[in-house]
Amino acid sequence: MIRTDRCFCLTLLLAMLLTGCISDIYKSAVDERSLGDQYDDQSITMSIRKKFTEDEKIKYFDISTYVYNGHVYLVGEYDTPDQSSRAVQLARQVEGVKSVTDHFLPKKKDETCGTTANLKLVAKVKKDLIGDGDISSTQIEVKGLQCSIILLGLVGSQDEINKANAHAKAVAGVRSVKSYLRIRK
Repeated sequence: MIRTDRCFCLTLLLAMLLTGCISDIYKSAVDERSLGDQYDDQSITMSIRKKFTEDEKIKYFDISTYVYNGHVYLVGEYDTPDQSSRAVQLARQVEGVKSVTDHFLPKKKDETCGTTANLKLVAKVKKDLIGDGDISSTQIEVKGLQCSIILLGLVGSQDEINKANAHAKAVAGVRSVKSYLRIRK
């Protein structure tokens, strides 16, 4: 019985690892940045995250880091304003960073908009983006923060940016939309 449980756990772990690898391979294949640019951006992301984990002021899980061609976007919540300024300062110290844009909100308790509500809104926005054949939805990251939607990524045209914004704004329950979408060059 114990041996069967171990086999099952190992099989499940292997499947999860393979699924993650396949997902990463697919994501790299559809990303329109060169593999070198993707690697550089991932290296910057990991360096920033490492700095966040080593810093006593930063709460690692409160900040998401996105990097596109050396341009860093920090999105999250803070307990005190010096946490957000410290995060920006640390990100700027990483080699290869061209600019840092932050989108931080002060943490607040909101019974009507918690983690579950944010996840639902993100899922609805992603569904609508995927359903629109005119948008490179695989190039768009969607983040939910206090029932607001933040769009990030590189797309092919201003029309794609406009359509992505319209889709996000049309989802019931979305309080606001902030777009950091850029046209890839």
